[in-house]
Amino acid sequence: MSHSVVQRIENALWGAFIGDALAMPVHWFYSPDKIRKQFPGGIDRYYPAPHPHPDAFMLGMTYQPDVEKSRANGRDYDILHQHARFYRTTYSDFSFSLENREGEHGNATAALDERMHYHHGLEAGESTLGAALIRVLMRSVIDRHGYSQDGFLEGFIRYMTEPRDNQDPYTEIYLRRWFEHYSQGIAPENCAEHQRRMWSIGSVGGLVRPLVLALLNANNPYLATGMALGHQLLTHRSEMVSSGLSLLVPVLLRLVNGESPEAIFSELLRQLPAPAVSGQALFQAYRDHDGPGNIPADETWRLHMSFLNESAAAKNPDYFATACYIEQALPLMAALGNQQHCDFIGTLTANAEAGGDNVHRGMVLGLLLAAGSDGVPEEWKTGLKDHHELAEEIHQFAAIAARGDGHLAL
Repeated sequence: MSHSVVQRIENALWGAFIGDALAMPVHWFYSPDKIRKQFPGGIDRYYPAPHPHPDAFMLGMTYQPDVEKSRANGRDYDILHQHARFYRTTYSDFSFSLENREGEHGNATAALDERMHYHHGLEAGESTLGAALIRVLMRSVIDRHGYSQDGFLEGFIRYMTEPRDNQDPYTEIYLRRWFEHYSQGIAPENCAEHQRRMWSIGSVGGLVRPLVLALLNANNPYLATGMALGHQLLTHRSEMVSSGLSLLVPVLLRLVNGESPEAIFSELLRQLPAPAVSGQALFQAYRDHDGPGNIPADETWRLHMSFLNESAAAKNPDYFATACYIEQALPLMAALGNQQHCDFIGTLTANAEAGGDNVHRGMVLGLLLAAGSDGVPEEWKTGLKDHHELAEEIHQFAAIAARGDGHLAL
């Protein structure tokens, strides 16, 4: 593998962490007006998570492991640690009052002064838990000199159930459902929740680690796509995530191998089908039902699985929901990249300031845009917390990718 390809793999990995940390302070802000009020100068650098969060409904999210079965099976179940008080669990007390409703989704939430940021306590440049799990994958590959499914799962379980270095309180729904299944004695490779039972399993966050894994086979998109899809199914059983990876893995590898980001993002915008339901209409449906969890299953399917035959009218970023769903997020990312002419920081800033699930979109955009760049500005690397350790892990992962046989670990 050429030196330039290896360098672009390193760039891509830096891009994922930069996109994450840049968007973190305004993650799940649904109103751009509220972002501008909180950050009048825009997201022009790394910021800490502010308090309170105007749109947050993390408080009261559920995590219900089977404590008795978990103990009988010798399996740890506590993945929330010091943050368990924010959640409704089977093993901790919840003492917050949820008598208000968040404006866009219509979900129950706390009064404004108790509305905890999803990443409450994170400092400027600090990674979310989602980005920290990229490092769990990278370390697994580094330790074994290649990818091992069992090795990853072992490290994943250990990282989540032991006190960890990452202090992010936001534990996504796929993680909570995964460990609920794990507590019941289900084999780790079968613990992932299904999109059809929990629609947000089909989220853009499910793309991140599989795309990173694909970099181990940068010269073989056929094999890289298969590895990415296999890894996806360990945590996200989702048709939409699989569809997104099938499109984005070859795109990522084309960028790593030197193709033009502007040409590729323009092609993506033409290829991606636009959802038939606009972002505005989707959020209105959520409000009408007092939250997405109250929408009947058949209507949920229609809201998320209907597409326009002719999508030329829906290329404006304002058409799409900023929520986590793949069918909305992928064309939104393509539209933002095109709008910003694939400028690395310009696009990541626009993504952050769009709000919603900008952290996971930011990781994917960061991977793609930096993979197509000759270099990543040094100040954005050194502004990341733990950037020295990150630099070493990124270098070692890229060195394994350079062999072109990173799939060979057992």
